[in-house]
Amino acid sequence: MKRIAILGASSRIAGDLILWLAQQPGTALHLFVRRPQQMLDWLHQNGIACHAQVGSYAHFGEGGEYFALINFVGVGDPARALSMGAEILDLTHRFDSLALEYVQRHPRCRYLFTSSGAAYGSRFESPVDEDSQAAFPINALGSDAWYGMAKAHAECRHRAHAGLPIMDIRIFNYISRTQDLSARFLVTDALRAIRDRTILQTSAARTVRDYLHASDFCALVDAVLAAPPANDVIDCYSKAPIEKTELLQALQAAFGLRYTVSPEQAGVNATGHKPCYYSLNRRASRFGYAPALSSLDGVLDATAALLDAGV
Repeated sequence: MKRIAILGASSRIAGDLILWLAQQPGTALHLFVRRPQQMLDWLHQNGIACHAQVGSYAHFGEGGEYFALINFVGVGDPARALSMGAEILDLTHRFDSLALEYVQRHPRCRYLFTSSGAAYGSRFESPVDEDSQAAFPINALGSDAWYGMAKAHAECRHRAHAGLPIMDIRIFNYISRTQDLSARFLVTDALRAIRDRTILQTSAARTVRDYLHASDFCALVDAVLAAPPANDVIDCYSKAPIEKTELLQALQAAFGLRYTVSPEQAGVNATGHKPCYYSLNRRASRFGYAPALSSLDGVLDATAALLDAGV
């Protein structure tokens, strides 16, 4: 029986992985959250309460050793990340320290840390690759730098423990059938406009994004856990990224999205303006990862499912 512990289990992306892992035979889930009863209610609603144990963070690490520990604690909404400011540094450090202390006591336990493309900093005039370097305005750090700095700092700590099986997984853009439509991303703004039959307002600036579908993220985690343990970092990617205009035109054709384009900036840029926020780094393929969906495939699938569910 593989015992897998998840910190921050109440996040949307963690929920997608929990639903996936609950279907895997021989897997026991141990979920840690701030509000255990809400987590239990969610498990019952999804019919998987028998597949998981739930506890508060105060009880983390009790019982037997975990095969893997996955840390989802963080902020998934750009607007919330912006409002938290420098607090995200302390939040990330506190729960990363909790996980690191556990892995140091149990060095066979694999630690998967959900990092972000923001760990590269703010230079995304072109996509990053395996040779890219992180860049932060160290003498003029603003509110849009804290999130990326928090992730980059955690990654540095992990590389400093080279003998421990720690894998950092950088997520750039994520799309799911359980997407939180209140979050402030271009794609969620567009989905709300479709749902509410309003007009999306977006800027004329060209942007390219690579949307990782939940099913490919789960496949990536499966591949990492099946591969030999390693201390490494990988970037997430789909089969193909998509340019903003192409995405909006596809949503218009498939779901009747209405939108207008203006010179002014629209939406929330919590981590800075990133024209090409995606990666060409394919290191994850070395661990057996091969995405099944392109960005367009993933967005269309999630949009259809969300609209059918009346979200």
